[in-house]
Amino acid sequence: MTPADGDLDDLLRRTSRTFALAIPLLPDGLQREVGVSYLLLRIADTLEDAERWPVERRVDALAEFAAWLENPGNSASPVDHWLADPPSDDQGYLDLLRQTPAVLLALDAIEPERRDLIAQHAASTARGMSGYVSRGLAIRSVGELRAYCWVVAGSVGELLTGLFASWQPTVARARHELSSLASSFGEGLQLVNILKDSLTDARAGRRFLPEGVERATVAELARLDLAAADRYVQALKKAGAASGIVAFCTLPLRLAEATLDRLSTDGAGAKVSRQEVSRILERVLAETAG
Repeated sequence: MTPADGDLDDLLRRTSRTFALAIPLLPDGLQREVGVSYLLLRIADTLEDAERWPVERRVDALAEFAAWLENPGNSASPVDHWLADPPSDDQGYLDLLRQTPAVLLALDAIEPERRDLIAQHAASTARGMSGYVSRGLAIRSVGELRAYCWVVAGSVGELLTGLFASWQPTVARARHELSSLASSFGEGLQLVNILKDSLTDARAGRRFLPEGVERATVAELARLDLAAADRYVQALKKAGAASGIVAFCTLPLRLAEATLDRLSTDGAGAKVSRQEVSRILERVLAETAG
């Protein structure tokens, strides 16, 4: 028996405000697939951050997770091992780790071609994160920052593009153009998060902003990426993508733009208020109605 949609939706709400709002905008056939994809990537992210674990434990856990994704029938569940010494104090993330077997069960229920695409990308992301964790997340240049962003976010843009193309033939015909913009879309969202969370990350011993590189330089790169993300959305519209796909992509883009504007005036840690999030969501729904 696969987990109920409501159970997965609850996990989404507890681990991401943005994607809990965006995923329900998708057509019914895509909501569960993208929701499962996000939860798998959030599990990997939780293991990467794991502030209570030493580096070696985080590297091992990410490798265990990747192996489990690649060989679900041949790999023993590592969840009890993870939770015996919890990696985080955040109860929502611990509940997500506890529900990893249920998320993998939901993954197994997805049509094989798309299931394999999701598992491949999630495993690749986990292994890529493991490499950065083992090096102490020592990001020394903008080039290294961009490489890291591709591992944790740019590749997600490619995964989503693959799912959209598989779901809708008109999108498949525009896949080359979409793929050329997908990694920049993911990079832009990740850069905004890095700028927003830089103080919190630093207190936890994570430093993603290269030493000696001005925040303004990273912010400008993020703006260029978000401009590419806007072109991605326009390409979806031109391809006749379902309005739910367009809305799903537009919402995080508009929220990232608003956050970047707020960061430019209020500095690290600035966030978009819940009221502004609601207004942006209303505008996105009006903009993409059809």
